[in-house]
Amino acid sequence: MSGNSKLRAGAVAMIFAALAGPSIAADIGYVKVVKGAVTVERGGKSIPAAVGTAVQAGDVIRTIANASVGLTMVDDTLLSAGPNSVLTLDRLDYDPSMRNGRLDATLGAGTLAVVSGRIAKQSPEAMTLRTPLAILGVRGTEFAVSAHDPVLANP
Repeated sequence: MSGNSKLRAGAVAMIFAALAGPSIAADIGYVKVVKGAVTVERGGKSIPAAVGTAVQAGDVIRTIANASVGLTMVDDTLLSAGPNSVLTLDRLDYDPSMRNGRLDATLGAGTLAVVSGRIAKQSPEAMTLRTPLAILGVRGTEFAVSAHDPVLANP
């Protein structure tokens, strides 16, 4: 191999390595409806949620008083958080060809209504929702849950 060929091959390898670099997080859903002030926290940054904003595993969705948000996940699960809610999207793995996967979320505070999508319909045990006091295994297709700090609720 000539010096020029080696140089080109090295440059091409560096470009591919740079492009392959750290993996980019995959979008697991998007914001479908927003009312009031809603934020998406990701990587230490907080961005205002708007219709069409992509969400990723690890994102924390926050609503303030009089605010709400509706999310559509890649498996068609619908998540609707009410006022003063903190929802963490812990994990969503979904294989559309096999129609299976796993969805885990945590409702730290507030309210959440869920219409399960393909993951829970195919395999009910593959969806869980954590709250400060319980871990819910999803066995139905629609449910609502409220999570409030018991210390604040019973002074």
